[in-house]
Amino acid sequence: MKKLFIIFGVLLFLLFIRPIITNSMEVQTSANTQTTKIQETATNQNNIYKGAYNALLKFYHYTGFANATSGNLLMILIGIMFIYLAIKFNYEPLLLIPIGTGIIIGNIPFVAGNQTGIYESGSVLNYLYFGVVKGIYPPLIFLGIGAMTDFSSLIANPKLMLLGAAAQIGVFGTFLGALYLGFRLPEAGAIGIIGGADGPTAIFLSSKLANGVNVLADGTTVKNLIGPITIAAYSYMALVPVIQPPIMRLLISKKDRKIRMKPPRAVSKKEKMIFPIVALLLTTFISPSALPLLGMLFFGNLLKESGRTERLAETARTKLIDIVTILLGVTVGASTQADIFITKDSMMIFILGALSFVIATMGGLIFAKFMNLFLKGDEKINPLIGAAGVSAVPDSARVVHTEGLKSDPNNYLLMHAMAPNVSGVIGSAIAAGILLSFLG
Repeated sequence: MKKLFIIFGVLLFLLFIRPIITNSMEVQTSANTQTTKIQETATNQNNIYKGAYNALLKFYHYTGFANATSGNLLMILIGIMFIYLAIKFNYEPLLLIPIGTGIIIGNIPFVAGNQTGIYESGSVLNYLYFGVVKGIYPPLIFLGIGAMTDFSSLIANPKLMLLGAAAQIGVFGTFLGALYLGFRLPEAGAIGIIGGADGPTAIFLSSKLANGVNVLADGTTVKNLIGPITIAAYSYMALVPVIQPPIMRLLISKKDRKIRMKPPRAVSKKEKMIFPIVALLLTTFISPSALPLLGMLFFGNLLKESGRTERLAETARTKLIDIVTILLGVTVGASTQADIFITKDSMMIFILGALSFVIATMGGLIFAKFMNLFLKGDEKINPLIGAAGVSAVPDSARVVHTEGLKSDPNNYLLMHAMAPNVSGVIGSAIAAGILLSFLG
């Protein structure tokens, strides 16, 4: 019995201390679990912080701040300057604002491989740039120019066409200068066309001769100079009111600046309709390689003068040319990525471009004075209109008119100046075709 009480007492004791032991074990386990959870939470927090930090680093890596170079910042500044000149001083705003915006777009730093840049295959900008590289946009521009151009002044006084031809000396002078500076023949030909003061023609020729694709006989590839050539051409076109007046005052005396030209004769509707057909045949037989430009130019003019296709002519000179100008300006501007544009070659192209404008203006002015040696009385021409031979239509004609008014407030030269101005457009296209025939 005593043993039975002892065993029963032990069992009661065990039953009594069991909850205490269990609670103690649970507390210990809970403590261990809590410690583990705290450690896991701390580890998870560290991983979260590390992951967030890495995500921020990756985000920063893809931003423009991480990839910007001094060249990008310089080009963005140039783009802003273009926009400023267009808005503040009204320098070719239809050209400089799209180009300036394109320069900014093209120099926003990005990580290569995401089909972002204009030179990355498959990107939207690359598809739009196709029209520049393949020379699609310039003929469409010429179509619009033809549809808005009145050739009456040229038809009324055909001899003024010689002034447009004389101004093309700037093209061939620049060509020789580019060769002297070490550019290859096709590259020099593309650079030379800057002297024609015609942006679409410069794009067309550079897309054929200096596109970074053509392979020369020695196995080397020509440089891609489309961007520098185009920017130089359009920049100096915008600066015509700044560049030309000092040269006019230097070469033309006050007496000659006051020469009054007799009013041009009236041109019939039939003459206006016949002119684009005859001019198309004559110019393209002389320079077949310029057919895409000249063909569209005179086609646009025929739409205007035929009297039967006014709706098409209106579309060509308004909606179409506006759309193409936007695409052309933005894509050409975007092609000036700092790593491609800021080079020694670009600087030399800009210097040659400035000289070409000076030479072209001087060529027109001097040839106008030369023509006067063989003209008498009211047949004499005001030598100022020779400066309009550069094909910056209609800015150079306006500059001539303004300079004439400064010498004689009653001397109106605009209509006379338009004759060499539009002939300069034709002349620059012919010059481009000749260069393409020999160098293409």
